[in-house]
Amino acid sequence: MTQRPRTRRQRLQRYLRLSFLVPLLRGRRRPELAARATAVGLFWAFTPTFGLRMPLVFITWLIARHLLRADFTLVIGLAWTWATNALVTLPLYFGFYLTGRALQGDVAGLMSFDTFRAGWAPLTASDLGQPERLYLALRDWGLVLWLGALPWAVAMACLGYGAAARYLRGRRPLHRAGRALK
Repeated sequence: MTQRPRTRRQRLQRYLRLSFLVPLLRGRRRPELAARATAVGLFWAFTPTFGLRMPLVFITWLIARHLLRADFTLVIGLAWTWATNALVTLPLYFGFYLTGRALQGDVAGLMSFDTFRAGWAPLTASDLGQPERLYLALRDWGLVLWLGALPWAVAMACLGYGAAARYLRGRRPLHRAGRALK
């Protein structure tokens, strides 16, 4: 019997299940370790650090494990950084920009998404080699992006921790019952 080709939605659902849910379910350690990993991964996913998110999770893991004696599951933390990707980075950064401007009390100086996107276009091209252009972008937008990203990163980390801990604690009795039947 031939199998029907999967739709895009089915492929995306399978990818999400294999990337996020399966590592959570297969973990044999305390649910808090996976919940902490989810929080760390989501925190770094919602910061303006595209391209550095996975190394930042690894550095956080090293610091947490060796200096703070607070461990988390590294693989799960790394996987949760994929919650944001290159396709959503620019809209996310725009949301960070709007939040940062609002937190600074400058809602009158907000720009449209098209203006914001046009401002990033030269930064992704050859203008990055010009230090004064890069400095201007970091000075003008860097602080605003970080200021706007922090509330989102903290909120997503807290929500992720709570959801993962609640889900895994609820699954634990089911997991034990399944092993007892074998």
